Amino acid sequence: MTDTCCWCPTDSAGHAADGNAAKGVVTSINVSAKKGTRKTPLAEGKAQIEPSLGVAGDAHAGDWHRQVSFLAEESIEKARTAGLDVKAGDFAENFTTSGLELFSIPVGTVLRVGAAEVEISQIGKVCHTRCAIYHLAGDCIFPREGIFGVVRAPGEVKVGDPIEVVRLGDGTCDATPPEALAEVEEARAAGTL
Repeated sequence: MTDTCCWCPTDSAGHAADGNAAKGVVTSINVSAKKGTRKTPLAEGKAQIEPSLGVAGDAHAGDWHRQVSFLAEESIEKARTAGLDVKAGDFAENFTTSGLELFSIPVGTVLRVGAAEVEISQIGKVCHTRCAIYHLAGDCIFPREGIFGVVRAPGEVKVGDPIEVVRLGDGTCDATPPEALAEVEEARAAGTL
């Protein structure tokens, strides 16, 4: 059976209509020393993804359901089109990507990112304190289009590495507190993301 979703036509194993796994690519790896700030692309273009932690050296790494974050270059381009001078890391994402419409991938989907595997744990987030980008533009794309994950298999990730769907999710992730998903869904329904 083939399901067609807006990010890639796939079957239940995450394979595209041509039988190959749906793919994207890592275009930047970004870290910050503290939370609430923009992240800086790593000059060496590679990072170690640690089990039950996330990107080594990043302020958001830790034993919780948002160990790593992703935002598509295509989403950042929307902000540029709106007149913002933004680049990879400015939305505090660990991985800037290209080729997959990330926010359409179901929670629970396992992605192979370089040598690591990450399970998607949350799509979007509630922004309790508006960031600098929101104040500049009156909007921020990350709460709607950014995604989060938990590390299921550690490994090195480099700029240029492929992102492959290993297994499609069913909308659940055992690492995600139900109240976190409920909060995002309530904000989405209210139009406040």
